[in-house]
Amino acid sequence: MTDTPKGLSRNVANYGDRDFALYLRRSFAASMGYSRQALEKPVVGIADTASDYNNCHRSVPELKDAVKRGVMMAGALPLAFPTVSLCEPSLTPTSMHYRNLMALDTEAMLSAQPMDAAVLIGGCDKTVPAQLMAAASADIPCVMLVTGPMLAQRFEGERLAACTDCRRYWARYRAGDVSADRIGEIEGKLATTAGTCGVMGTASTMACIAATLGFMPLMAASAPAVHADRLRLAEEAGATAVRLIANPIRPSQLITAKSVENALRVLLALGGSTNALVHLTAIAGRAGVTVDLKRLDALSEETPVLVDLKPTGDGYMEDFHAAGGMVALLRELRDLLHLDTIDLHGRTLAEQIDAGTPFVDRTYIRARAEPVSPVGGLVSLFGTLAPDGAILKRSAATPALFETEARCLVFDGLADLAARIDSDDLDVTPQDILILKNTGPLTPAGMPEAGYLPIPKKLARAGVKDMVRMSDCRMSGTAFGTIVLHITPEAAAGGPLGLVETGDRVRLSVKDRRLDLLVEEAELARRRAAWTPPARPRRGWDRLVFDQVLQATEGADLAFLRPDGE
Repeated sequence: MTDTPKGLSRNVANYGDRDFALYLRRSFAASMGYSRQALEKPVVGIADTASDYNNCHRSVPELKDAVKRGVMMAGALPLAFPTVSLCEPSLTPTSMHYRNLMALDTEAMLSAQPMDAAVLIGGCDKTVPAQLMAAASADIPCVMLVTGPMLAQRFEGERLAACTDCRRYWARYRAGDVSADRIGEIEGKLATTAGTCGVMGTASTMACIAATLGFMPLMAASAPAVHADRLRLAEEAGATAVRLIANPIRPSQLITAKSVENALRVLLALGGSTNALVHLTAIAGRAGVTVDLKRLDALSEETPVLVDLKPTGDGYMEDFHAAGGMVALLRELRDLLHLDTIDLHGRTLAEQIDAGTPFVDRTYIRARAEPVSPVGGLVSLFGTLAPDGAILKRSAATPALFETEARCLVFDGLADLAARIDSDDLDVTPQDILILKNTGPLTPAGMPEAGYLPIPKKLARAGVKDMVRMSDCRMSGTAFGTIVLHITPEAAAGGPLGLVETGDRVRLSVKDRRLDLLVEEAELARRRAAWTPPARPRRGWDRLVFDQVLQATEGADLAFLRPDGE
C-alpha cells in the first residue's frame, strides 16, 4: 500500500505521465525562487482574503506573514493563494448574495491545489462562514484565523465603534436630533483601527462560533485586530496547520451534532447575531447536520444571555476579551455543554476550558445567577405567516411589543421602501406593523440586511424609537429593535408573506411563538391565484443562485453544494 502523496506531489494533473506532471510543477515552482529542498517539504496553503475593497481585512497581509513564519518554523512550506473576499459595505446587492460564491471558490482551491493542510484567514461577516462551509466540503485539515475586532474610539466622552453606533447616530440624524455637520464629524470616528465591527455583530459572533466548533483557540475569537496577540495567534495557526499534516483532525470531526448544539448555546448566551443562525445552519448542512428551529427555541429557554455587549448591552469586543472571553463564557455554560467535543489539537472542550485563565470580569460576562437575561437572545416563530419559521432577536427588542396585533403597512421591495418610507403622506402610526417582502435569497436583492426597516421619518421626529418590523431578509448583527426576520418560505418562493397587503392584520406573540396573518382563507386563495412568480435571471451567478438557493431555514446555501448534491 503506497503512502498518500505529500506537498507538491498531491493533486498532480493527469497528462498520462504523472512523473512528468510533477516534474513540470516543480520546474515552474522553481521559477519563483524556491529551492529543491523547499519544494520537497509538506505544504500549508493560506487562503489570502486581502482586498482593497475589504476594510475588515486591512491587516491580512501582516497576518499572512505571521502564518508563514509559523509554518516555516514548524518545518513546512507556506503557499498563499487568493480567494474571493467579501465586505458588506462594498458589495451590491449584498455580501450575502456572494457568500456561497466565496465558499465555492475556496472549496475548489482547497481541493484542487497541492496542500496538506490550510489556514483560512477571514473576518468580515460572510467570509468566516464561507470558509468554514468550504472546509466542511473539502474536508482537509483547516485552521481558522480571524482578523479580530477593531478597537473602540474614545470621542468626546463616549466610545464609538462600528456599526451599532453608526446605526444609533443615524437614527438620531433621521429624527432631527443630530445635525448634518455632526453626523459628518461622527462618520470619521466610527471605525478607526483595523478589524471587524467592535461589537457583538455577525463577525464577532461567527468568530466565537468558529472557536466553539474547535477551528481555533478559544481566546482567538476576541483578541483585538491591532494587538500583538493577534500576530502570535497567526504564527500559532501556521504551526498548528503543520502539526495537522502528521496528526490530521478534519472538519468532519469538528462539525458534529454535539458541537453545533454547543455553538447554538453560545449564540444564545452571547445575545449574538441573527445572521449567525443562517450561517451556522449552512456550515452544519455541509457536514450533514441539521439545525432545527424548534430545538433552538428549546435551547433558548434554558440558556441565559450572559454577555453584556452592544448591540444588546454596553460593552465592546475588547471588553469581552479582557473580561475572560470565550473561556470565561464557556465556564459559565459548562453544565449546558457537550464537553466531549474536540478542537484541532484533539483536546476536549472540558480540557480547553480547564486550561484557560480563571479570571472573569462580571461587568461584561455575567454569572448564571445574575444574567443579562434569564433566557436566550433568539426565539423561533411559526404560524400562518411563517409556516417554516422565522426569527426574532428578543435580547435586542422592546418587550412591550412582544404581544402585538395590528394592521400592517406593506412595502413590496427595496425600491418601494426607499420611495415611500420618509414621505410625510405615508399613512402610518406607531402601532402599525411594517412589512417588507420580496427581499429573500431568491430575489435580486439577495437577502440583504434590510430587515432593520427605518422608522418612518415623521414618526422618528415625533420620538418613536421602535416598531414591529417583519421581512424575509436579514438584519445586521449590530442592529436592534423588535424585528422579525427570515420569514420562510419567502415571498418570492410563494410563501404567505407574498400575499400580505397593506391593511391586513397580523399577530405577533413571542409568548406563544406565533406569527399569524389574520386573513380569511378564501381571500388568500384569491390572492394566491393572482400571484406570479419572479422572473428567472438570464445568466451568470444570479441565474445559478435562483436555480439552486435554499431557504433561510436551510442556511440559504446552494442545493448542489450540500453533501447529497440536492
